[in-house]
Parts: sequence; structure tokens; C-alpha cells
Amino acid sequence: MLSRFTRNNNISTIKYQSLFKLCPQKQLYTTTINKKKIVLGIETSCDDTSAAIVTSDRQILSEVVKSQQEMHEPMGGIVPTLASLGHSRHLPNVICETLDRANVSIADIDAIAVTRGPGLPPCLPVGLNAAKTLAAVNKKPLIGVHHMEAHALTARLTTPTSFPFMTLLISGGHTLLLTANGLGDYDQLGTTLDTAVGEAIDKVARALKLDWEGQSSPGPALERAASRGDPTRFQLPIPMLQRNKSVIAFSFSGLKTSVERLIQDQVKTEQDINDMAAAFQLTCIRHIEQKLRLALHQEMIMNKKPLTALVVSGGVASNKMFRSKLEQVAGSYDIPLVCPPPQLCTDNGVMIAWAGLERLEAGLLDEYTITTLPKWPIESLKEKNPL
Repeated sequence: MLSRFTRNNNISTIKYQSLFKLCPQKQLYTTTINKKKIVLGIETSCDDTSAAIVTSDRQILSEVVKSQQEMHEPMGGIVPTLASLGHSRHLPNVICETLDRANVSIADIDAIAVTRGPGLPPCLPVGLNAAKTLAAVNKKPLIGVHHMEAHALTARLTTPTSFPFMTLLISGGHTLLLTANGLGDYDQLGTTLDTAVGEAIDKVARALKLDWEGQSSPGPALERAASRGDPTRFQLPIPMLQRNKSVIAFSFSGLKTSVERLIQDQVKTEQDINDMAAAFQLTCIRHIEQKLRLALHQEMIMNKKPLTALVVSGGVASNKMFRSKLEQVAGSYDIPLVCPPPQLCTDNGVMIAWAGLERLEAGLLDEYTITTLPKWPIESLKEKNPL
């Protein structure tokens, strides 16, 4: 079913391309130098449908997010085909509401940015096809945004940060450590070998049967439980500390499985739940901290890169304990910890619009014929980077 759905989206894309070939992008619009620019960003890479309008002087004029939590939670996780149908249902109204809240029309928009990848194959075409159509019909530049680059650049919207800096993305779908040398120029230092830290946190929270009604994910519920627990009561092994200690990579699958077994055997009371949550959270932090120190030593000491900051984003970055410990790590290397506000740590249209603005001002535009890239290594951006 998934492959058939994806094929149908590809057929739609091919139909759009016949229109776009009739109106080459470079002939459709002009840009004004030194004018404050306004970009519409569209995000449909996973389950939430989001759009936002951001200006080049760092104003967020509007943002609208339509959650699909009620649709997916009964299924025990995100179902890609259902998420795609949700995007198709909600995106038109989300875009209209975003324009209305910003009190602008599509004519006022200087460019349209959209998540091109990576992401779920059935979901990405919904946003991209909408963005291509809007851009072509209204003669606007189109910018296909790399989802990970958007996360990395969000800090430059909220706290002006100069390149180069190190960025750690910790979310339900990613655990990724990069050096951002410049726009479109990233060195991947390490990623997860199995499960992302956010996914592990969500699954342990569910195994502990924590109440997370009204939250976007179970993660905040685990953080609350951990704040009431003793992290020393249950001794959990830090991943990759015995073997592969010097490898910059992450692993959470074995830890998650060990905790789930302990929950079945030893967790009976509410205090047991709190203590296990605290122990698991601290172990995740220590694992990330150990690998982060390796990366900072490699880049700043061995490679002598003048990093200006440690940027941490993604849903897990809103966890106060994670922030506190990572701030200590950054401080030991005399660089600040920069975290976007919690509402901008998760997937959102604001980060897509801002990444689009940065690429627009650098002249990095795309043709209307681009297609989605569900798997898109961030280092491949260097191939198109003219800077």
C-alpha cells in the first residue's frame, strides 16, 4: 500500500513538471536588492502539518501547526500513509490561515520554501507539490530545504550565531552531530547506529505507562517523572562506553531494551516508575555527553576549528536536564550553548521559512521540477554550495 501511494504521488509530480517546463523559473520573477524579504515556509516531512511566514529581519509574522496526534496515537506510532492523508486534508487551510494571521497576501511573499527531505516518502510530496504550484502560479522563487539544515540554522534566527559552530540534533527521528562550516557546508561527525534518542525516550515512557495526554509526545511526561525520581537507584550501563568508546556515534536500542525488561521485572510502584525514568534519562544524557566531548576535542583541539557555539535543537532539546548538562559541556570548551525556544525545537514551518531566507539571500534557488529526497545526506549540500 505504501509503494502504491508513493507511486501516485510521483505521477502527480510528473504532471506538474509538464506545466513547469512551460514557464522556466528564472524568467518568472525579479528580486529587489536590500529590501526586507518575506518567506513562506511549508513543512510536511512527518506527522505535523505546519506553515510559517518569517522576515529577513528575524520577525516571525505567523505560524500555524496542525497536529495529527489523535490520529496516530491509537496506532502506537506514526503511520506514514495516514500522515500523508492528514497533510492533504489540512495543508490548504494551514497555508491560508498562515497568510491571514500575518496579514499578507501571496503577492507580498518573496519566496516559498518547503521541506524537500529527508522525511517520510508519502508525506514530503504533499508539501512540495503545494509549494511548487504556489510558486509557479504566482511567479515566486522556490527553495527546497534540507530538514536537518533547517534545524541547524534555527539558532541563527533566535540568537545570531556565526559560522562555524557545532550542532546536535536530538529528536524522535534523529540523533545527529554536525559541524556547520557555512551555509550548505556541513561535516557529519556522528549519528545513531540504531534508535534515535527521542524514539527511545518515547518508547520507555510508554512502557512506564506515563500519562501524556495533551502533550505532543511522551517525552515531557518522562521528564516530569524523572524529576521526582532517584537516578542512582537503578544502575544502567552507558552505551558504547566499553567497546567503541572512542567512536563518535550513538546507540540507544540496547539501553531501551534493557530498561523495558527491568520495567517488567522490577517496576511496580509509582516511585519505581519515577526512579527508572530518572535513571534512564541520566544514562541517555551521559552517553550523549561522552560522545559530544569526543567531537569537541576533535574539532576544536585537534582540527583547531574556531567554533563559536554548541547549537542543540530537536524535540529532546526542550528537556531542561539535557540543556543543563550540555551547557556544562559547552562551558568546558569556552563556548556558549545555544538552544532555540522549545516551540522551535520540534519540526515547524518557522525553521523552513528561515532556512529558505538564508538560501534566498545567498542566491541558492531551485527549479520548479525538483522532486522529494526522502534520504538526503546533509553533506551532499556541498555539491551545490557556491560560497
